[in-house]
Amino acid sequence: MAVRVVVDSSAGLPDEIVRELGITVVDLHVLDDETTSGLTSLELVACYARQLERGGDDGVVALHLSKTFSSTWSAAVAASGVFPGTVRVVETDAAGMSVGAAAMAAATVAEEGATLDECEAMAQSTIARSETWLYVHQLDDLRKSGRLPTGTAMLSAALLANKPILHIKDGKFELAGKTRTQSKAFAKLTELVGERAGGEPVFVAIQHADASEAAEQLAEMLREALPEGSRVMVEPLVDVIALHTGAGAIGLSVVFSSRTVDNFRA
Repeated sequence: MAVRVVVDSSAGLPDEIVRELGITVVDLHVLDDETTSGLTSLELVACYARQLERGGDDGVVALHLSKTFSSTWSAAVAASGVFPGTVRVVETDAAGMSVGAAAMAAATVAEEGATLDECEAMAQSTIARSETWLYVHQLDDLRKSGRLPTGTAMLSAALLANKPILHIKDGKFELAGKTRTQSKAFAKLTELVGERAGGEPVFVAIQHADASEAAEQLAEMLREALPEGSRVMVEPLVDVIALHTGAGAIGLSVVFSSRTVDNFRA
């Protein structure tokens, strides 16, 4: 048997990867009034118990949306208390495919026979080497959802015609850059990721809200600029995230080969 990996649906993992790596995805809730709700501790206790049974009690590594964006992480910590030592909840301070990539990495080494400690360490290492940016056309949806600090919203609103690039740092959105056109935003993101890669291959996941053409344009720019061996994938944003970002938003999650303490300001 092997260590089991659990992730919530906000990561947006493609179905084929979920099946291939045996990852368990627990769906966050989209309510009738088009708001979202996190998972409860009871839901997660039931999920973790099933996975421990499937894995022969080898253990569970659980990765969830940042605690600043959802109550799910706190519910997961409470649920893990029912299984002392065998359910490890990784504090991601992240969202989107930064979380998904950590789940993929942990599940890969689990299939190779890694221990619970080793799987947890792999997830933590992947998160530490990951960065996520969000390019949006407007900030109304994020501001209404409460996911955007007031200071950041005020700075971006003052720019009016500028299209903001946001960066997730310590589980919160920061204003990372301001551009007047989509092409300039994509050029800046490509430059930023390329410089940070330092000549080493990276894993890139682009997620979009009804913006497939723009997402593919960014993907092609990155494929041309990034070192050989880099992987770029494009997937839709799941509804539970797209409701907060608004149509046209594009998320860019990158796992680098090494860790950095830079602020990634564009």
